[in-house]
Amino acid sequence: MYKRLIQAMKSKNVTTTQIANLLGCRIATVSDKINGSVECGFSFSEASKIKKVFFPEYDIEYLFEKDNK
Repeated sequence: MYKRLIQAMKSKNVTTTQIANLLGCRIATVSDKINGSVECGFSFSEASKIKKVFFPEYDIEYLFEKDNK
């Protein structure tokens, strides 16, 4: 689970639909990755795109640190 990404999304009103549109994938895929339902998570290029477009003020390491709890 990407808790910091979820917090940033809430604070900036970014939706999973917007991220799915950016990445060209299904909303369910983005939701599964954010919530940790799939082991692989986001690829580096996906994370880079998300950070660049929606969260340029954050460090990529901060946003995409997984919380495995």
